[in-house]
Amino acid sequence: MSSQSAAEQQAPAGVRYIPYMGVIYVVAEAHKLGFYNGHPDWCNLGQGQPEVGPMAGAPERLSAVELEAGDHAYGPLGGTDEMRDCIAAHYNRLYRQGKSQYSRDHVSVASGGRLALTRVFNALADQPVAYQIPDYTAYEDLLGYQQHRMQLILLEGREENGFAIPAAELRSAMEQQGARAFIFSNPCNPTGAVVQGEELAAYIKAGTENGCTIVHDEFYSHFIYNADGSPGSGPVSAAAHIEDVDNEPHLLVDGLTKSFRYPGWRMGWVIGPPEMIEMINRASSAIDGGPSRIVQRAALRVLEPARADQETTALRQVFARKRNLMLERLSAMGIRCSCPPAGTFYVWASLADLPAPWNDSDHFFREALQRRVMTVPGRFFDVNPGQTRPRPSPYQQWMRFSFGPPEDNVRMGLERLAEMLGP
Repeated sequence: MSSQSAAEQQAPAGVRYIPYMGVIYVVAEAHKLGFYNGHPDWCNLGQGQPEVGPMAGAPERLSAVELEAGDHAYGPLGGTDEMRDCIAAHYNRLYRQGKSQYSRDHVSVASGGRLALTRVFNALADQPVAYQIPDYTAYEDLLGYQQHRMQLILLEGREENGFAIPAAELRSAMEQQGARAFIFSNPCNPTGAVVQGEELAAYIKAGTENGCTIVHDEFYSHFIYNADGSPGSGPVSAAAHIEDVDNEPHLLVDGLTKSFRYPGWRMGWVIGPPEMIEMINRASSAIDGGPSRIVQRAALRVLEPARADQETTALRQVFARKRNLMLERLSAMGIRCSCPPAGTFYVWASLADLPAPWNDSDHFFREALQRRVMTVPGRFFDVNPGQTRPRPSPYQQWMRFSFGPPEDNVRMGLERLAEMLGP
């Protein structure tokens, strides 16, 4: 998946060569040309985080936390009681009115989303695991590290389905191919596809009836847009469709990184049946030893109901406007956006209609870097654990564009891309 030369792929004696995952590779290449975070003359349209500064309509950014003496000590593996209670209450308020309730025993707190997912993958049983493409680049290594004990089942998203896996196909993977776990991002990074409503309920039902653990990566759960480009009315989560939170095999992964715009806090969580959460916490004893008490104390304020709702409502309004701007500008450049994002802050777009060599995402990426604009070639989302599929990536003509940065920076980046492609 890396475009580095054979010489660059040599590792020092005693360690193995490890390529950068997609966004990190992009940043590393930009660093060679002078990029640094906050550089005023760079446009990071490859950005995997939302803007983190003051935002119209959002509450004031938190900038301080009062520590207590106990905060200097190790904390519980799965998080403090206060934090787990707070997360459970947050989900019950948003999704579980009149239904079975989450408690602290349904919650495991981790130092970030990738760490939460690492715990989950290490806790999953030796069983067939399904995954989809295109999807989040980190799944490649997370699955690859476990494939010696898991049979991997590929489900390929198709453009005519908005790159989402139809519920009937997912059920077939369970009933015909024996999948006993399935991981997917929803809303999806990179495509912006959202499985919701009756289709998401069908996912839940298929997993429950077939004893298939579905890992719902919901980090973009509050970035929801209507088909007309207006802000969605609220978040999307599997939590709204699960009937029995104590027994149904569904794990929900989320955190403060995206929807609350605190990526540097490294605060994530997993929600699921208590017996599964206990095993995930046990996995953390060797992997990381438990999350920071300090971050958890600060996070209690982020999830205060009034503050949380103000933040996420403002987020949908601001990001819907940036979404519409990006779709309009890319379309004017001849970049085809056949599946406008219903979620996330990404546009998954095809370069196929551009003249050569601009229709190749690696060429596009390199030329854009020369103009101090960062993008992410589509091949990075062709999740390929262990590089077992030798065929060329089907996403060589696809690109992920991010509208995560502030709007003025997004505008500057789009203007530079338009100049690059010419009239």
